[in-house]
Amino acid sequence: QVRLSESGGGLVQAGGSLRLSCRLSGRDFMTVNMGWFRQGPGQEREFVAGITWGGKATFYSDSVKGRFVISRDYTKDTVYLQMNNLKPEDTAVYYCNGAPRHEGMPGPTFQGEYWGQGTQVTVSS
Repeated sequence: QVRLSESGGGLVQAGGSLRLSCRLSGRDFMTVNMGWFRQGPGQEREFVAGITWGGKATFYSDSVKGRFVISRDYTKDTVYLQMNNLKPEDTAVYYCNGAPRHEGMPGPTFQGEYWGQGTQVTVSS
């Protein structure tokens, strides 16, 4: 059974940083494209960042480009989201997402079949 386990959320002041982690188990990490989505209060779930199975390409939404960095560690089967210069509008539940590499790439128009449980990020002004 494939499982995504997230950690790293919390409360931070505007301008601060947080790093989210998401570990994949139950499937070869090299066969999965990974991404992060978020859902703010009263909002639709939206794409944040994605990284291909080999780590060669990354993608970001315009709202986080230049502030967030997605990366993956193959020794730990883990994908990270480093979030810098956080803003109150970044407040949301953040979800890790995975898609078998032959099925697609998590992004604005595609969501993979594997989901983490979500982790709350709250940015105070």
